This record gives sequence, structure tokens and C-alpha cells, in this order.
Amino acid sequence: MDPSELALSLQLCRGIGSQTAGRVLMRNELLGRTPLEFVEFNAEVLREEYKFTLAAATRWVAERKELTKKARELGTTLSKKGVRISCPVDALYPERLEEFMATPPSLLFFYGNLRLLRSQTFAVQSSRKSPLAYHELLESLAEQGVEQSEVLVAGHDTPEYQRVAVVPLRWGAPRILVLDMGMFAALGEDLEDEPFRLARLWRYKFDPQTDLVVSAINPVWTSHPAANKSRDDIIAGLAHRIDFGCIREGGNMDRIARRALTLQRKVRVSDLNFNASEFRRLGAELIA
Repeated sequence: MDPSELALSLQLCRGIGSQTAGRVLMRNELLGRTPLEFVEFNAEVLREEYKFTLAAATRWVAERKELTKKARELGTTLSKKGVRISCPVDALYPERLEEFMATPPSLLFFYGNLRLLRSQTFAVQSSRKSPLAYHELLESLAEQGVEQSEVLVAGHDTPEYQRVAVVPLRWGAPRILVLDMGMFAALGEDLEDEPFRLARLWRYKFDPQTDLVVSAINPVWTSHPAANKSRDDIIAGLAHRIDFGCIREGGNMDRIARRALTLQRKVRVSDLNFNASEFRRLGAELIA
């Protein structure tokens, strides 16, 4: 058993969230404990050393044998389909993501062109239900990045993300798509479908030789609480530069922009925003 298989086992246990699973991995790494040693601990050790709730510790101890078996079977299935599983203690896990997120996902699932993780990346983000005046700007910003041979990081299931995610398809350029659902729900059982209708006008089948899909959601799940927030954070975390269209005060994009500026990431903000001058004072470049 490796750490990613242990994390997958924990993720399958009702009542154990990503934060708890991540804490298990990091503590095991710190103390030099193997996954096989961990699965032998009783509920008292789990509560005292790993901060499990009583209910979660009790359920894990009662179900761990079956859960580890399911995780092994799922891991084998994913491996055959070309899906890679990564956790914060292995080399594949992106350092930029760990830097950006206060609590990075305990598991990431990758499918496709892993070389893109080493590319110069950018993201174009905008608050949900952005006014239509911003949509052409979003597309234009995506085109600028692609023309500069940068790799776009985007989502797939909001009008704002879809507007930018089709741009690389028109140019035959690669992209990184971050999902807020399981891969099978987005790409189909054989992981061959483009995940949204507009993209299928340009390419009917998803091309894992060109693009990369990233998800923090178990591939067999359809959704997960707070998946949208996690998706936006992962997109921003993977991007070397973030361009913002609409930023609603106090919203998710506002939080992400401020976090990126605090970390001295390159941030550009549309001057259509009423608070654009504030972001400029914080270090952002304005987009005229």
C-alpha cells in the first residue's frame, strides 16, 4: 500500500474528509510511519494523534479492511485507464498548488498530458454570472495567452470558463481542465468525451495526448460539497499568471485575487471593475 492508496481508502470512508486524510498523510510522513502501520491503529490512537472524530474513528476501524480492498480495486481500474493518483507527499503533486492553498486536496487525479504541469501556465477567471460585457474580454485574454505559447488552466462547466476553454481548441493548443466532478461524470465511462457541448464543435473526443484533466473529486463520484470553490482554487494555484474579468467584492474571485497578490503571483485585473484601483495598489496590473 502506498500513501495515495491509503488516502483513497480514507476518502471512501463516510465522515472522513479531505482535510483529515491530508493530516494523516503528512503526520505519517513526519513520523516515518507506513500506510500498513497506520491501518493497524485503534480508534484511540486515531482520535489522539490524528484528530479523528469518535464517529469517524469508529467507522474506519470497523470498515478499513473492506475500504482498503475497494481502494485497491479502484486504483487498479484507474491505472488501466491511464489515470494517475497523487497526494501531497509524492513528487507528482504540484508545489505551486501546495503554496497557494491553505489546505490542498489530499488526493489529485490526473488524466492526460502530465508534461503540461511543467509548462508556463495562465488562467482567466471571472465571477459567476459575469455581465456579458466581460465575456468578450475573457476570450480575448485567453487568445493572448495562447498566442504567447502559454498553457491555459480553466474549468469546464460555467459560461465564463467555457468561453475561454474553447480558445486553445481553435488554435490546436494544449490546455489543463480542472473538474468540479468525477472524471467519469465529465468525460464518460471511457474518458473519451469532451466535457461540454461547445467544445464538441471543435473536437468531439477528448485528447489525452494533448490536454490534461485534473480533479480533486473521486473519479466515480458525480459531485462533492464545496467542489466549485476547490476547482477555482486549483485553477489559480496551477497558474503562473491569473487574469481576472469580473471580480465581485467579497466573492470567491476577490479572495483568490488577494491570495495570489499576497504570494506575489502575477495578477492582471480588468479596469471595468469598480475596485480595480484597489487591486492596483495591492500590486495588480490593470487591463484596459
